[in-house]
Amino acid sequence: MPVAMSDPVRSPRVRAAVASDRAALGALAGQLVRFHHDLNASRFMLGENVDQGYGRWLIQEAASDQALVLVAELGDGVAGYVYARQEPRNWNDLIDEHGKIHDVFVDPRFRGRGVARALLTAVCERLRALGCQRLVLATATSNEPARNLFASLGFRSTMIEMMLED
Repeated sequence: MPVAMSDPVRSPRVRAAVASDRAALGALAGQLVRFHHDLNASRFMLGENVDQGYGRWLIQEAASDQALVLVAELGDGVAGYVYARQEPRNWNDLIDEHGKIHDVFVDPRFRGRGVARALLTAVCERLRALGCQRLVLATATSNEPARNLFASLGFRSTMIEMMLED
């Protein structure tokens, strides 16, 4: 069910992704992958045909009972997306069942209009409705705008990933 907003041109409308969103999702996800790769190419991989592959993956995940793929529209275009999953207990990470927000990305042309906040609010509500008592996400340490947004929604730091390379 979409999140109701006052002005569909100026305020984002959040809805579940559908098959016809595949190209838009792929383009946005490709931008997200390239953003991370540009931050740290040795940490974040960049595969061939990432836009097409990620578009296929996200539409496949949208059909899963364990996943949520939501898009935000401004006017008649997709401005951003969020991808999350219900995750089982993970002994390697020492975390019980949880909702994990894997991706949130807003087209740079639409930033500053509340799109990411609307997407995150909607996905958190839906994960909670599915019974997720804890929600987890990760962000690049250098992505201060994202870290600030997540903190403003109540997320707090719990882990810092570190890497050693040859």
